[in-house]
Amino acid sequence: MERIPILRMGGFLLVTIQVDMHDRLVTTLQDELTTMIAQTGAHGVLIDISSLDMVDSFIGRMIGDIAGMSRVLDAETVVVGMRPAVAITLVELGLSLAGVRTALDVEKGMGLLRAATRRRLAEADDGGVER
Repeated sequence: MERIPILRMGGFLLVTIQVDMHDRLVTTLQDELTTMIAQTGAHGVLIDISSLDMVDSFIGRMIGDIAGMSRVLDAETVVVGMRPAVAITLVELGLSLAGVRTALDVEKGMGLLRAATRRRLAEADDGGVER
């Protein structure tokens, strides 16, 4: 069975999708990723979709669901490497991917995750009070 590797990088998990996604594969990814977030206590998930040529409505919704589940497990999600054609398709399908942060590449995505982690730690030090 095909699997998408999930790599741990410090407090983050990196998912690089290098194969065409199908429904069963994205469902398996969702299950494995949420399990790994819970097991490792990861604070961030970076999903690289730069190899995807197309995204259908199911896969688009599942990416949004993964981000939502990650948030519930106290992890931010950033999707990177979205091709223009994929972005156009998602908009045409009416999928806004609410709650999913995006960045052009892995480096910028990791920067977003680091900044979110710093913000979270600062809020925890302040007792969760925003200023």
